[in-house]
Amino acid sequence: MKATLLGRLALLAIVPLVALLPLPEFWFTQLNYIGLYSLVTLGLVLLTGIGGLTSFGQAAFVGIGAYTTAWLTLNTELSPWLTIWVGLAITAASALVLGWVTLRMSGHYLPLATIAWGLALYYLMGNMDALGKYDGLLGVPALTLGGIDISRGKPFFIFLWLLVFLGAFALLNLLDSRTGRAIRALRTGSQMAESMGVDTLRHKIGIFLIAALFACVSGWLFAHFQRTVNPSPFGLKMGIEYLFMAVLGGAGYIWGAITGAALTKLMEDQLQVLLPRLIGTSGSFEIIVFGILLVLVLKYLPDGLWSLVARLRPPARRTGVPVDGPIDLPTRARPGHGEVVLQVQDVRKTFGGLVAVNDVSFEIRAGEIMGLIGPNGAGKSTTFNLITGVLAASGGTVRLQGETISGLRSRQIARRGIARSFQHVKMIPDMTVLENVALGAHLRGQAGALRAMLRLDRREEQRLLALAAQQLRRVGMADQMHELAGNLAMGPQRLLEIARALCADPTLLLLDEPAAGLRYKEKQALAAVLRQLRGEGMSILLVEHDMDLVMQVCDRMVVMEFGTRLMEGTPAEVQASPAVRAAYLGTEH
Repeated sequence: MKATLLGRLALLAIVPLVALLPLPEFWFTQLNYIGLYSLVTLGLVLLTGIGGLTSFGQAAFVGIGAYTTAWLTLNTELSPWLTIWVGLAITAASALVLGWVTLRMSGHYLPLATIAWGLALYYLMGNMDALGKYDGLLGVPALTLGGIDISRGKPFFIFLWLLVFLGAFALLNLLDSRTGRAIRALRTGSQMAESMGVDTLRHKIGIFLIAALFACVSGWLFAHFQRTVNPSPFGLKMGIEYLFMAVLGGAGYIWGAITGAALTKLMEDQLQVLLPRLIGTSGSFEIIVFGILLVLVLKYLPDGLWSLVARLRPPARRTGVPVDGPIDLPTRARPGHGEVVLQVQDVRKTFGGLVAVNDVSFEIRAGEIMGLIGPNGAGKSTTFNLITGVLAASGGTVRLQGETISGLRSRQIARRGIARSFQHVKMIPDMTVLENVALGAHLRGQAGALRAMLRLDRREEQRLLALAAQQLRRVGMADQMHELAGNLAMGPQRLLEIARALCADPTLLLLDEPAAGLRYKEKQALAAVLRQLRGEGMSILLVEHDMDLVMQVCDRMVVMEFGTRLMEGTPAEVQASPAVRAAYLGTEH
């Protein structure tokens, strides 16, 4: 941590040192434009590259920041240092409304929606008399500090780039936190994140808001740097160009935002000079070159140019082992031994004319391992998904400790004490094993995005990581906690899922084929863990095809066939049942 802090302080110290270099004024102007673009692109990296939400409308938020300060400073006596807060407030309100409406969309509808509202804001700016229509607003006052004009040249360079680096550090802090893990799960693991209690829509709106606020700050600076504002820099063309910067630099990397902004600006200027000489005629030919370059980057370097740097110098990951000891985090009250924990009553699920689960009923008591078995296609995983809210039941009722949870969302059910693993392992491959497991403790933390960006969440973060390490030791994966999860074999991936579910401190644990891919010794270790959990009073619902494991650990079993409950009984009763043998092996004629 000390090395990281020193590195960041060194970067901040570089800014005034660069300002002392005897560079021509032209290059400071270029660096200032790169800094303005970098602020917008930083937000896009968080939104698009990490959060998986494509937006072509960020230029409109730049326009809101620019027009707000321009109009207020020209028509009122407000200082620019106050207009920034007005701009941020207007941007936040706009982003929250637009985000609430558009971020419920998925697929190609979301990018189309961002294009639509980006165009709408652009034409609104260009058609309002108060904003000067397409001629814009002229004579925006300079940005001054202590009577010194800092809206030009070297003073502006120092102020701007300190903001850029502080913004980058804030985003790095955010990603290295409880909220950051939830954000990083949005792109590829939304269903898993919801089952861990993450409100994915809220986090999508959150990163949309952060990206809009970064763009607003850029617009505020732009207005006082240019001293004039008109709609041209805030149209769809610039929205596409910002996205191009993020993709070129590396949409998944914070420092890729600055790389992409710098390369785009420098190439744009140089191509405007070189191409007319080569072709012999003038025109916007640089746009064609950018299009070709984007296709080549997407094909041969889809993670952007910064990924080359990341390969040479992989990002620093935690190597220390979190402290193993008492962890001061909220815990859930356990039901008394033998108390009914889960009641599934006449649950039914249909997909059109197909009945996947047909009026299945059973109950689980505290300190009991219930097996849910049956041939492939019997409806076991569908039943799991009905209990955990991944699927909405077509009929019947599910109760957890007497409270009806049918119809609740996955995150609401997780909050009430159910944690689960998945039939097909769900994890975030580019996060470490420790971070993946810590995602399971999301509901046991409270720190939000702002505290994380200011690094005020470190004490809670240490506790969450210590809890994750504790659960990894519990399942025998202590030596792999700092590996990238994507490097694990199938067996350890399943153990990771169990450790992640245990981090939630559940009342009821649902495990969907946890032994699939495990070796013999790993299965024996898993059986020992399950028995230990049962001894601690935890209730477990287990779907498994490994009959040896099921017979070893289960107290009772429900056998399903073709979506119906075939029978319920002890392992011995199930083994002795002719109906069960017929279901698995076929009826003997």
